[in-house]
Amino acid sequence: MHESLNPLTTPPPSAPVVPPVTPPTVADADYLRRLGERVREARARRGMTRRILSRDSRVSERYLAQLETGQGNISILLLRQVAQALDLPMHALLHDAAEPSEELVRATEFLAKLSSDQLQRAREMLLREFSAVDPAARRQRIAIVGLRGAGKSTLGSMLATQLGVPFIELDRVIEQHSGLGLSVIFDLYGQSGFRRLERECLDRILQRHTTFVLATGGSLVSESATYDRLLAECFTIWLQATPEEHMQRVIAQGDTRPMSENREAAMSELKSILAVREPLYRRADATIDTSHTSQQQAFENLLTVAAKNEATITSGNNL
Repeated sequence: MHESLNPLTTPPPSAPVVPPVTPPTVADADYLRRLGERVREARARRGMTRRILSRDSRVSERYLAQLETGQGNISILLLRQVAQALDLPMHALLHDAAEPSEELVRATEFLAKLSSDQLQRAREMLLREFSAVDPAARRQRIAIVGLRGAGKSTLGSMLATQLGVPFIELDRVIEQHSGLGLSVIFDLYGQSGFRRLERECLDRILQRHTTFVLATGGSLVSESATYDRLLAECFTIWLQATPEEHMQRVIAQGDTRPMSENREAAMSELKSILAVREPLYRRADATIDTSHTSQQQAFENLLTVAAKNEATITSGNNL
């Protein structure tokens, strides 16, 4: 008789060893809190509600609420541990392109150690050194920034007429270029799609016009690359006003939405937006406070700033 041979049995594969997830430390919790604050501030700068951000990002409002209150997913901390082990800043792993050069990584690490004032000076030095923009040509292009209701369109049009140069509204150019109204653009393409159109149309304007007065959208300053281009290429003026005056002017223009909803909540949201954007608006070359002033007085103040700018051009040409 032949002895039966049993086939060798293959032992089941061992389950992968998963290290236990340790609870977040105090430092981890602080990191998640700061991350949540940055997300919340970025959303406020763009004037986005949490619902709109949820729609555009396809992330639930519930998770966004957790993220903004410092309760982000543990995977965020795990990714940070990987970056630390590689001796890289976390943004180097998240860079949505080819791996950034060593020089860029180290330069970013150096800049991250500077104060806000030092960063501002460093940015201005880099723009002067590498932007290759003619200062005289830059001052012949006037761009006006500020929240909705600041008077950008009204005062900008008056200034352009006085100077005899074209008056351009960036939002109208975006609508003409896309063939769609702004609300439709946001509905179809979201915030990111609008920002791409905004940058593309600003580039077109700068390529085609050597002189103008440009009224920008209130949230343009929240897009750093677009705003840096505007600051580098144009003499920029911030029309400043109080939140209360912004609200009154928007309603006076026929927009009753702040009245149809919770007026107190609308004012709170407006104050929040202005608070996070104010440091960005202050990067403009000049500031004109239009609060508690008539339209004529605000225009005269704008003319004074424009005249000083013109004098600078003339002085520069005589050097």
